[in-house]
Amino acid sequence: MTIDLVPIDSAPVDSAVALLRGMVHDHAPVGFACSFSIEDAVLLHLIAAHGIDIRVFTLDTGRLPPETLTVMDAVAARYGIAVQVFRPDAAALAQSAVGKAPDSIFDSRAARQECCRLRKVEPLARALAGLGGWITGQRREQSSTRHDLPLLEWDAGNGLHKANPLADWTTAAVWSFVRDNDIPYNRLYDRGYASIGCAPCTRPIAAGEDLRAGRWWWENPEHRECGIHRRAHA
Repeated sequence: MTIDLVPIDSAPVDSAVALLRGMVHDHAPVGFACSFSIEDAVLLHLIAAHGIDIRVFTLDTGRLPPETLTVMDAVAARYGIAVQVFRPDAAALAQSAVGKAPDSIFDSRAARQECCRLRKVEPLARALAGLGGWITGQRREQSSTRHDLPLLEWDAGNGLHKANPLADWTTAAVWSFVRDNDIPYNRLYDRGYASIGCAPCTRPIAAGEDLRAGRWWWENPEHRECGIHRRAHA
């Protein structure tokens, strides 16, 4: 994937840092749901560089690409951040798999969403328990389901305040920040991936495609969310 990098001044960085600090001030304790995406690499750097008291956690679905696990280790080494890992309930997964083929997620949207529920939505609920707010790396530019994403929102499903500090950042700005600060990132991006989730549900994108076109590509664009960021109109 080729990105034309652009200089990024201090204003959007300062705004993101201010939002992170404001969340801690108003809604502590706060957690950061880190998937080790390129956006999350930026947020991890900001949290560590500015000493912001935010808990970092990740959802290990059991189907992550090895490249994602590699960058997870690289981040721990670079920043010394203890990342709390939440995994699916093994018994629930086993029960759900009874009578189903391994690739049943491709049979229907309901089957795929049930897999996402078990591997992501339910573990997220456990990760958010006891928190007053949470942070995500979502951006408006990523997809049609996120075009009006606010910087701050009320997550009614989880009963928490939610912040998207990079909501108005462009892809070029994100990559410029990563390159300028030599931040570790998932090497699948170098192989044409623009959005990275579970291995069976993620593919590289072609030139001109939506940034999230490689996620659940067999479904309609308006359905390409796993459920952890479901909004009232999405």
